[in-house]
Formats: sequence, C-alpha cells, structure tokens
Amino acid sequence: MSEAELHFETRGRVALVTLARPQALNALTYHMLAEIRRLVATAEADPEVTAICFTGEGRGFCSGIDAQVLRGSVERGAPGAAAAADGPRDPPGMFSYLPLVSKPVISAVNGVAAGGGFILAMMSDLRFGSENASFTTIFSKRGLIAEHGASWLLPRLVGPARALDLFTSSRRIDAEEALRLGLLDRLVPADGLIDAVVEYAEHLASQISPRAIAVIKSQVYRHLSEAMGPALEDSQRLMDEQLKHPDATEGAMALIERRAPKFQPWTGGA
Repeated sequence: MSEAELHFETRGRVALVTLARPQALNALTYHMLAEIRRLVATAEADPEVTAICFTGEGRGFCSGIDAQVLRGSVERGAPGAAAAADGPRDPPGMFSYLPLVSKPVISAVNGVAAGGGFILAMMSDLRFGSENASFTTIFSKRGLIAEHGASWLLPRLVGPARALDLFTSSRRIDAEEALRLGLLDRLVPADGLIDAVVEYAEHLASQISPRAIAVIKSQVYRHLSEAMGPALEDSQRLMDEQLKHPDATEGAMALIERRAPKFQPWTGGA
C-alpha cells in the first residue's frame, strides 16, 4: 500500500484514520481495507485513545471500492473486499467488525459517502457530517443487493420505509436530509468537523469510564436482536459485574468528593 493512500495520526484522544486518495474520491483498495483493520486494532489497544475516527481527504469521504479493483474482482472471480480485509473471526461483510470494537468509532463525513463508503459510515457508532456530506447506497444502480449487513443495520437507524427508499432508489441525499432521517448524528461546519470529534472524545476521556463505554456498546448492538427478557437478564448480569469493578467505586467517590473521576484505562478485552 502506498503511504499516500492512508494517513494515521492521533489528535488529542482521537485516533484519526484519513482515507487519502482524493483524486479517486478516496475509493478503497483491498490493501487499504486490510491496513484499516490493522490500524483499528492498534488504536483499540492504545490506552491513550478514547475514540477512533474516519474521514476523507479532499472533497470526498469515500466513494466505495475502487472501480478498477471491482472490475478485476468481477473478471477474475476474486474474493470480495471483506474476505480480503477482515480478520478470520470477523463476521462477513465490509467493516462488519466495527460494531465489535470496544471503543467508539466515529465517521467524520466531509463529502460523498457511496457504496463501501456508505457502509463505513453506517457501521460506525456515530456519524458527524459537514454541510458537504452526502450519502448514496448505490448498490441497486450496480445490479447489486443491500450488502455487508446494511439490510440489518440501516432500517434500525432510519426505519424500514426510509431504508427501502435509500436502497432501492440509490438516490443521493444531502447532509440536511441525512440529519433529518437520523443517518447523521451531528451537523457541523466543514472547518470544524474534526475538531468536533476531538471535543467529543475529550469529553468522554474526562468524564466517562472507558470500560463502561465498551460494555454499553456491546449491550446496544447485541440487544438489537434479542427479546426484552433476555436483554434485561443480560443487563442485570453486566451490572452486577460492573458494580464489582474499581470504576464503579471511583465514579461514586468522584460524585461524593465533587471532583473529576479517574477511571482505569481501556485497551480492549474484558
């Protein structure tokens, strides 16, 4: 992979991954996908990182799989992008591992998010967008179906009817409509997009237990497919465990002593 295709840096408590092929609207190659997977694992294990952020260089966020790569896959019958990039224990689908990452994953959408770029944004926990952000699923225009778990997650974000509209029409929606639909969580000026993510992460780092964030994220995604009874039982079990953890004591003492909490760092795992 050329270094020009991807940039990685730390800004405050944020591990920032920038897709850097602006001439191709940051279209993805298989090597980029594999490197993104590695960088996410590195950031998750770093105790100084509170959140992981994706953004794009130039006027695009990500236009999906590079057209030449896609053509080669069709002609050669090569494995899909997810199979080439994800770890052996990851669920199938591009970026399907992101909901399993124990730290918040945020997409800072600075331009068009299409196809695989749409999937990257959707699989992130939060989506911050500038006024230049736009989204299109694009799959149906390419003779494809709702790929990579999109049919499971998008209806849960925007509702079944709106998801069907976005999937079947492949129409492009702008930032304002994405915010109204619930696809975007924050709409901020373009020149303050990354700063907004950094500020959010700094708040988490100063006030919130990293272990609690990890457990809550796992709860939310797992409980989406569970009935209320099992979800309540699971939550009670997790609460019993959390009450025995030093973070629970620290949280209570910080409140009593009227000071900022000092929670234990988090590097993934239990």
